[in-house]
Amino acid sequence: MGVDLAGHIEDTKLAEALSERYIAYAMSTIMSRSLPDVRDGLKPVHRRLLYAMQQLRLDPTSGFKKCARVVGDVIGKFHPHGDASVYEALVRLAQDFAVRYPLVEGQGNFGSIDGDGAAAMRYTESRLTEIAQTLLDGINDDAVDFRPTYDNEDHEPIVLPGTFPNLLANGSAGIAVGMATSIPPHNAGEICRAAKLLIEKPEATVAELVDYIPGPDFPTGGILVEDRDSIIRSYETGRGSFRTRARWEVEQGRFGTWCIVVTEIPYQVQKSRLIEQIAELMEQRKLPLLGDVRDESTMEIRLVLEPKTKGCDPEVLMETMFRNTALESRFSLNMNVLGGDRVPGVLSIKQVIQAWLAHVHEVLVRRSNHRLAAVLRRLEILDGFLAVYLNLDEVIRIIREEDEPKVCLMKTFTLTDIQAEAVLNMRLRSLRRLEEMEIRKERDALADERKSLETLLGSEKRRWTRIGKDLDATIKKFGSGPLGDRRTTIAEPPKAIDISAALEVDREPLTILLSSEGWIRAMKGHGLDPEGHRFKEGDSPGLMAECQSTDRVCLIASGGKAFTLKAADLPRGRGFGQPVRTLMDIAQEERIVAMFPVTEDGRRLIASESGRGMIVSEAGIVAEKRTGKQVFNVKNGESVFACIPAVGTHVLAVGHNKRVLIFPMEQVPEMTRGSGVSLQKLGDSTLRDLRAFTLEEGLLWQPGQRVRPAADLAPLEGRRGAVGRAAPQWILRKPS
Repeated sequence: MGVDLAGHIEDTKLAEALSERYIAYAMSTIMSRSLPDVRDGLKPVHRRLLYAMQQLRLDPTSGFKKCARVVGDVIGKFHPHGDASVYEALVRLAQDFAVRYPLVEGQGNFGSIDGDGAAAMRYTESRLTEIAQTLLDGINDDAVDFRPTYDNEDHEPIVLPGTFPNLLANGSAGIAVGMATSIPPHNAGEICRAAKLLIEKPEATVAELVDYIPGPDFPTGGILVEDRDSIIRSYETGRGSFRTRARWEVEQGRFGTWCIVVTEIPYQVQKSRLIEQIAELMEQRKLPLLGDVRDESTMEIRLVLEPKTKGCDPEVLMETMFRNTALESRFSLNMNVLGGDRVPGVLSIKQVIQAWLAHVHEVLVRRSNHRLAAVLRRLEILDGFLAVYLNLDEVIRIIREEDEPKVCLMKTFTLTDIQAEAVLNMRLRSLRRLEEMEIRKERDALADERKSLETLLGSEKRRWTRIGKDLDATIKKFGSGPLGDRRTTIAEPPKAIDISAALEVDREPLTILLSSEGWIRAMKGHGLDPEGHRFKEGDSPGLMAECQSTDRVCLIASGGKAFTLKAADLPRGRGFGQPVRTLMDIAQEERIVAMFPVTEDGRRLIASESGRGMIVSEAGIVAEKRTGKQVFNVKNGESVFACIPAVGTHVLAVGHNKRVLIFPMEQVPEMTRGSGVSLQKLGDSTLRDLRAFTLEEGLLWQPGQRVRPAADLAPLEGRRGAVGRAAPQWILRKPS
């Protein structure tokens, strides 16, 4: 008798209830939506799409059916989600610019590389491709396990037989809960050759596999500019990134003019958005060498870039384009997949291929066992036929006269139940003499097949040899021709091109002003008086730096981060400028303590309020990204006090405790990042001033004072990290 749970309330802690439900949701997202299976490289929605299309008999040789019919079957039988998401998945499988080896052949408008969407599903039609057929091959031969569908009315495959390396060939991308996956597409022929190497040499290293798989092979082509060592590291760890560039060439015009034609763009870059980005940057004067951009594309990509002057170097122009636009992009690698045991994990490329090969081996064993069982059943029936053909008259008599002919046949001719049933179901036309000869011929052929299957199942070496031959067939079928030839060129990392000389046409002196409230602007000229410029109400002059328009300006935040801005990109004119926080990600409670133009051989002495410091090179702290670069690690409750030029031979440090110390600058180490060393022992006090100078030349402490010679400074000298001496009055005296 069932228990009536209506109205039953059970007390539980909210944290436990939320945790249980969130974990269930997270696992559902990871397992059933976002991560692909390492064996067939598919997510559930893609697997259900292909299986539903196979059920509808949409093989490559059949006619097309409306996508609405396919989507309806998928959401009605297998995938209880929205029709829009299922149709989007179907469309992507048919886009030759989105997947390297399309699994669906579309008829109608399936979108474009410009970012145009596909037509509604009621207008488009689809069917499976040969590659999808390869993934499904053997699904009716007990090659994989099935499970009940969500409504228990049907069954669906847990994984496809997958004798095509789909995971690496087509790649995958997805965001789950707490984890994500990003796998670029590769060349199927190269993957199969690497798989053959692992069959012959299981201990092969990733470096040896990279000889066969030199890098991703994107459907949109392009040029991969990543060094081999970096590619090997990425494939070994399953994490990394690949830098790709557009393919371009120079076309010569009349009278010495020329233009650049881009014929291939990086993967997943929308052409229309790329052109918009270039136009925006031209308007902002961030592409000073580019005169015009035109889209002359038809079915093939053709972007025309015209230089401002024909004297410009094409390599330099393209370098500015690569640095500022999506003509160069990075595709991340994060091989986070569901293993054969349905457990997510980040795998190396060797582990991915090994897992796929193990799946292929299991499918071969299961299909061979299934075929062997079918052969044995058929042989049993044929043996029964041959037994009764020796005495057909008696068989006919038993069927006509006996009350239980089946039992009598089994007893008279020593037949099994299956054999007797087959004899009783035999048609009269099969009683002709010629049929006996056909049966003997079929039996001999099946006996040979049985022997071959038993030999195959009895030898693991033979099975791997058979898999190797299947891989050769895949290479022959999909590894060459318009579909199989490599599209992405593997190139050496480009050499650094100095574009500053080309940009010197706009080189001019600038003065960068940063107000106390954090508004930054660039004023033309040097020797400016900041007091003579307008500021917002309540604002006042802060930091000032003189530079050239081609320079990079470094800003040091009180939290120890260094930010780099291009002087040419800073707002000009007579306005108040732009809030510096909109140009870089700086914490709200932090402030800018130093601002200076970057030089190649310049060095800086950076120090915290507590008296710790170190020397850094200006070139080493450059980071042209919004998040900046952590240079000085400050401790809790303190901040960077100063960042001054590290010039001269000695350093003078003064604390608020009125102690002063002079020590050689060579005692301060040069570091790329750290907390520094103790410059002066201050106890509970903090730094008041920090100076760098040359001892032989003396020290000018304040304008208007006399230069203090080395003899006057000798009593204040000591070793770095000492407490120091009592500060003389000329140091403590406030400037007039």
